[in-house]
Amino acid sequence: MSAAAAPTFAGLELGEVVAKADLTVTREDLVRYAGASGDTNPIHYNDAVAAAVGLPGVLAHGMLTAGLALQVVVDWIGDPTAVTSYETRFTRPVVVDAIDGADLSVSVKVARLDAASRTARLDVTVTHGGRTVLGKTQAHVTFAA
Repeated sequence: MSAAAAPTFAGLELGEVVAKADLTVTREDLVRYAGASGDTNPIHYNDAVAAAVGLPGVLAHGMLTAGLALQVVVDWIGDPTAVTSYETRFTRPVVVDAIDGADLSVSVKVARLDAASRTARLDVTVTHGGRTVLGKTQAHVTFAA
């Protein structure tokens, strides 16, 4: 099986969905992320603590959710250095079930093209349970060709 050709600026169309992914975040993912990031807040692994502070359950780290969404962009473009900026707002929590985890859907759409600088703004939509969990999520990418 051959690898897909890297996308080019000339091949982009405004409004085009260029990448999609369905992901599942597990409690094990939360533990690994906590260790890697140093964010060991117990709301990310302890049901009793999450309930005690009024949360609907154990929550995924916002930065983990944002990072997973950005990885979909990087996988599509094939070069992480092409991403020149990335921004998001955390709008809703992602509750991670102890058994089933949390399903995320990521969609990446071309929102703006600048031919002079060969850059594109990609709007990234992340949903969980049919609701958007990250708001105003945008990746800016620069194309060599």
